[in-house]
Amino acid sequence: MTYQKLTEKTLKKLASIVGEEFVRTQPDVLQTYSHDEVSDTTYHHLPEAVVFPQSTEEIAAIMKLANVAHFPVVPRGGGTGLACGAVPLYGGVVLSTERMDRILALDPAGLYAIVEPGVRTADLQAAAAAKGLFYAGDPCSSDSCCIGGNIATNAGGNRAVKYGTTRHQIYALTVVTPTGDIIQTGARLKKQSTGYCLEQLIAGSEGTLGIITQATLKLLPRPKQIVDILAIFPTPTKAIDTAACLLQAGLLPTCIEFMDEPTLRSIEAYLHEPLPGKDKRNYVIIEMDGTEEEMEPALESIDTICQRQGATDILVADYKKIWRARKAFAEAVRAESLLVSKEDVVVPIERQGEFFHIINDLAHKYNLITRIAGHIGDGNIHLNILKPAEESYLTWQKRVTENQTALYTALYQLGGRLSGEHGIGAKRRDLMERFTDPATLALMKTIKKALDPQYVLNPGKIFDISK
Repeated sequence: MTYQKLTEKTLKKLASIVGEEFVRTQPDVLQTYSHDEVSDTTYHHLPEAVVFPQSTEEIAAIMKLANVAHFPVVPRGGGTGLACGAVPLYGGVVLSTERMDRILALDPAGLYAIVEPGVRTADLQAAAAAKGLFYAGDPCSSDSCCIGGNIATNAGGNRAVKYGTTRHQIYALTVVTPTGDIIQTGARLKKQSTGYCLEQLIAGSEGTLGIITQATLKLLPRPKQIVDILAIFPTPTKAIDTAACLLQAGLLPTCIEFMDEPTLRSIEAYLHEPLPGKDKRNYVIIEMDGTEEEMEPALESIDTICQRQGATDILVADYKKIWRARKAFAEAVRAESLLVSKEDVVVPIERQGEFFHIINDLAHKYNLITRIAGHIGDGNIHLNILKPAEESYLTWQKRVTENQTALYTALYQLGGRLSGEHGIGAKRRDLMERFTDPATLALMKTIKKALDPQYVLNPGKIFDISK
């Protein structure tokens, strides 16, 4: 795609919209906003400017200007993405929602919150808890990720087994379209069948169909009791298959999380503290919430199922310690290697053990160093492939690419998909083109072209519109 460079005249128009101090072109700022959490510099691209609007109206004015002056706009929240979805591939403007960080309403009677897109997920969780309420969205990066980005990628996280992904927390959205119109979609209702469900189209569209400027989100009463169980297994497949056994037994945990033995060693080294269990540990963390009456029989069933699956230890976990370890996964991997191929595959729950064998067989075939964790209650496995320090980037990348071809071919044969929660962004775009049904992909491109005829909003993400 060809775009117009930002001229001095265009920069002045941007400044007239958001204020001169909120249009930044300093090299250090441009560098900071050239990437997300993907550290591989191959995927880094400098914007020409970063703008920091504070209102829906300002964002609408920026998008109208982008259509007239024909420059690309890339929306960005906390910058915690892992698929290069907020990377400015064609220069232009990165539009940061950092200043739009207010919780506008939090209503215990109606069980809802109204928030701006730059609100950190952890801050909404804390605000809800202070009112005796509960926001169910809980990505592992909740301390730093923002609600707008959660919605744009349909973030999953740790509680999706019981409460669903971010899209299941949405009542309504205010959105600026690619052409600069402001729309309200959805409503604070338990049900409605009034035209297209546009809020669910926006959720997961990775900032390609609109910029979220306000969200009305569902809240719940705070659970009466929460218990975390740590079950330790001698083999990863026995651990992983436990998830299907729990769900088939009629249990509905908040989450079922998995970490394999190499990952546990990595986390121990990063945190400088030992974790429970001895050698050949494979963790399954099972969190249950509910009333005391519900909890007792559920915990008994969990114990029985884990024993039947061959667990060597079944413990009531220290909540803070076990979740500190689980949420340290990404940073522990980063401490081992700055160059990591992060796969975010999702597979039918009952086929996870089978797929894990495929992962291991391919890792052996291509001599890959892997660290694996996952939300196995919903089939989402995070496969991290580390670059050895002594190996050249090109040699490593060649093996990673060969592995991806075999891995995703097997994945789709099992009914899986490329991404469970991180999104496609720019990083998985070629894989999306390769493995998606052509008619389905064509329909997605038709929607994009209809809503963004100038192709100025987050171009180059999910698919290449020119193909």
